[in-house]
Parts: sequence; structure tokens; C-alpha cells
Amino acid sequence: MLEKTKQFNIPKQLVMQAYKLVKANAGAAGIDQQSLKDFERNLKDNLYKLWNRMSSGSYFPPPVKAVAIPKKSGGERILGVPTVTDRIAQMIVKLVFEPVVEPHFLADSYGYRPNKSTLDAVGITRQRCWQYAWVLEFDIKGLFDNIPQDLLMKAVQKHTNCKWTLLNIKRWLDAPMQLANGDKVIREAGTPQGSVISPVLSNLFLHYVFDKWMQCNFPSTPWCRYADDGLVHCKTEKQAKEILELLNKRFQECGLQLHPQKTRIIYCKKYDRKGTYPNVSFDFLGYTFRPRSCKNSKRNVMFVGFTPSVSKTSINAMRSKLKSLNIRKRSDLDFKDIARFCNPTLRGWINYYGRFNPSGLYPVWRYFNNSLATWAMQKYKSLYRRKMKATQFLERIAKQQLKLFAHWKIGMRGAFA
Repeated sequence: MLEKTKQFNIPKQLVMQAYKLVKANAGAAGIDQQSLKDFERNLKDNLYKLWNRMSSGSYFPPPVKAVAIPKKSGGERILGVPTVTDRIAQMIVKLVFEPVVEPHFLADSYGYRPNKSTLDAVGITRQRCWQYAWVLEFDIKGLFDNIPQDLLMKAVQKHTNCKWTLLNIKRWLDAPMQLANGDKVIREAGTPQGSVISPVLSNLFLHYVFDKWMQCNFPSTPWCRYADDGLVHCKTEKQAKEILELLNKRFQECGLQLHPQKTRIIYCKKYDRKGTYPNVSFDFLGYTFRPRSCKNSKRNVMFVGFTPSVSKTSINAMRSKLKSLNIRKRSDLDFKDIARFCNPTLRGWINYYGRFNPSGLYPVWRYFNNSLATWAMQKYKSLYRRKMKATQFLERIAKQQLKLFAHWKIGMRGAFA
């Protein structure tokens, strides 16, 4: 009888499904310091309370916790971390709202979408750089912080009349952000980066601000967008400049701004493009696109192509990650321990950054293998006091146990090769 008196009909099965998805994604605690394990100690009760409040329309989200994280390119990005309960609530709404808007999104929008990946975006960009000589690279300055909430809600209302979906999305947009010192900041624009519902909301907003705008105004011009990073492929420099000028106006009209340092026009120089221009490279999704020596395997000839490979910024980030693991000083571990500890990370890098031009990862493997050599000197001090001896020892191990480390398995033995 209780469920029939509720203002909104939210199935309890949907709440359980949302909880399972949040659990799979893990995540840090919000302002209440409640971890996922803490929440699960009284799981049935906590889920029931959330369902009860959302069904009656009395659920009000707490402030999101402001957390500063470093950017690969330097500086910091502020994430808004919701509480566990609020993440589940947002997931409930996402499960209902995303299937409604997803069919309307265009094929060249890749960020935070089901069955779309960053590597898909890198792959299509690679193909188009062969076909088009010019690229307009753009970045939206502070997208998640600056989306006008009135325009965003108009876009949401265009696709749903579900009252509890609209009610909760509006409340999440209105929820303040709590700083480390406890101060609460009222947000008059944006949707917190780091929340469950924000990616689909930002995609919906940019669907109308950019994606549909490009489709209507430049239907024959290909583009690719991953969240707030985008590329427009042009036939001429003149066309790229024209689109950039119009795009600047378009974003300003919609309350956003292109990043002045990260928005550029690039010449995709390769063997059959003889022009000379200052900008002949760009970074996109952890890859650097630039002129490189390539080999035509069918004709067995070398030529200059415009292709992607892992960026220096990504290489530096991977080296920093390896340094933080501190395996050089872990003399308490043996080879198999280190392999179990490091291989998941190494495999992830191979699967992503090794998709295009895998030899670009050589500096990372060299750094890792040198770290192993230093580890061997620490663990076997009486046998390998010099780096050369330790390296020779590891080279023998690499030949005998080629599958021990993920990069050895694919022939990337770095300093030992």
C-alpha cells in the first residue's frame, strides 16, 4: 500500500540497479565521509530511505565536495564529488534519462557515451587527417563550470516531461559546492565535473550548441568531439578561419568561451602537402598527431605521413605513475610480486597508447626496465653492484620468461633489447 501513496513511481529494481553500477565504479566519499563500505553496512535500509525520499519528492542533494586534482598539462581541475547516496540517486535518473536522449546524439560525438570510446575518436581523426589538409582544434574553457543552467534545463525539458527527472536534475544544478575549509559556494552556472549525471547533461547541451549547429551550417564538413575537446577538418586554411570566427560567436551566444591558448588551426603536413606553416601538430586524447616517417608494407617504401602516437604529456604522466609505485626500493618483493602489482597498469597503457604507433611507448618501457635494474641492485647487493651487471641479469630473465611482464610479452624489452 505504501508504494501507491508515493508522488512518483520509481521502481525499487531501478534503485538496486543504480547501486550496483555505482559500486562497480567505486569512487571516493563525499562531504559526509561515508565510503561505499560504510553505506553497505546498512544497505537495505539506506537504499529504502533513498527510494522513499525520491518517490515522495523530498530528496534534496547535499553539497558536492570540491576536490582539486592535477592536470596532465599542469595546473589543477576542481572535481565535485557527491556522496555515495547522491551518486546512486544520480545514477537512477541517468538510467531513465540517458536512453531518452542518446538516440538523438550524432555519431561524431564520442565522449561519455555507451558503445563509444576515446580510441574510436582517435581512429576516425587519423583517417580524416589523411583526407583533409587542415584541422581546427578547439577547447571549451571551463565547460562544466560555465554551462548556463537555464539553457540546459530548456534542453532537458525538450526531451522529457518526467516530473521527478526534471525535479532532481534542477536540484542537482542548484546544489552548492563545499570547499575544503567548509565554506559553501553557490553555483549559478555549470554542472559539477565528477558527478554521475553531468556527462550526459554536458553532452546534451553541446549537442545543440555545437553538434547540431555544425550539421545545419556545415553539413559537408567532418568534425569530432570528445566532451569539451573538438576537431573540425577543413579543406583550406580560409575555411578553417571562417569556421573559427563563427564558432567563437556561437559559443559566446550560448554562454561559453573557446580557450584562447588551446584553440588553433593546424596544417596536417605529409609527403604530398608541400606547404610550410607554423602549426603542424596537435594533441588529442593523449595522442600527438604530427608528420612522421611511415612505412608502406605493400611497397616496402618509407614516406612522411600525418599520424598519431602517444604524447609527451602522457609519457611524462606514465613515468610519474611508475615513480610513485617506488618499485626501485621494494627489495621485499620478488619478480612475480612486481609483475602482479604492475601488469594491470602496463596492460592498460599497451591497450590504449599502443593502439597507434606502439613504439612511441619505448621511453616508458625503458624507464620501467631501468627501475627493475635498480631494484635488482637493491635486492641482490652482493651480486649486482653495478647497473650494467644488473641489466645483463634482467636481460637473461627477459629471454627466459618473456611473458612475465606485459610489455616484454609484446617484444618491448626497452634497455634489454
